[in-house]
Amino acid sequence: MRPQTSPYATGLLDVGDGNRVHYEVHGNPDGKPALVVHGGPGSGSSPGSTRLFDPEKYRIVLFDQRGCGRSLPHASDPAADLSVNTTAHLVADMERLRAHLGVDRWLLYGGSWGSTLILAYAQAHPERVSEIVIPAVTTTRRSETAWLYEGVGRFFPEAHERFRAGVDHAEDPVGAYAARMNHPDRAVRERAAADWCAWEDAVLSMEGMGTPYTDRVDDTRLGFVRICSHYFAHGAFLEEGALIRDAHRLAGIPGVLIHGRLDMGGPLTTAWELSRAWPDAELRVVERAGHLGGGETRRLVVEALERFADG
Repeated sequence: MRPQTSPYATGLLDVGDGNRVHYEVHGNPDGKPALVVHGGPGSGSSPGSTRLFDPEKYRIVLFDQRGCGRSLPHASDPAADLSVNTTAHLVADMERLRAHLGVDRWLLYGGSWGSTLILAYAQAHPERVSEIVIPAVTTTRRSETAWLYEGVGRFFPEAHERFRAGVDHAEDPVGAYAARMNHPDRAVRERAAADWCAWEDAVLSMEGMGTPYTDRVDDTRLGFVRICSHYFAHGAFLEEGALIRDAHRLAGIPGVLIHGRLDMGGPLTTAWELSRAWPDAELRVVERAGHLGGGETRRLVVEALERFADG
């Protein structure tokens, strides 16, 4: 991992619908363009992700997706309109950002929800993508969401009972949480966000990374859970299975998929299916890693980015 860099350019890009997307650019202004696509959805960008890239070779772009990070308006405000926050809107925002920065083609890097958005963008604009590097592959199919919020509960029954109880054992818990995150009473939203984050942490609890989601429930977490539940309650606004079905559109784009065999939240199946449907992708399975990865995952990411740096 390289030292943390500081951005040489920042801005708020007006993407329409009353939204302004925050972005920053690091590294070499004349380097190979790379876009870091954060997870969540709704987590916001992390400046630490730039440490994976050689700043002498890459022009590294970070951005906060609609409603989170430093983008405006923030989803923690219940008045922020999520009807204009869908996968199609985010793909369009990425394309606006590319044009705004004068980038012809860029490498895409990101995992978890970020991989879903990367795949959606790349399938819509394959001519704008040079390479793709994904740690923790997801496509946010309804079947994947059902596993994360129902199926994996068989391994954490106590925590899952608490998660279900948080919405009175609703038949559709994800939809019920989405509804509560739009409640006018902040206390209701805070309780729902805390229960949601406690479940997220339970799923990750075997990875030894502490409690990344429930350390605090502030506006950042309120926005994160509101956006997460919004996307997951609507199948990421994608036709079920479309990103695997349409992976042929990625033909000619080199890809590296890195996935932990012990990923409880996003089982290896999705990465395997994508690698079978995308012949130009290389799947690297990390035997002892989970969803958050670790040293070996980072090593493989850096290796891929170094390989593509001169392409």
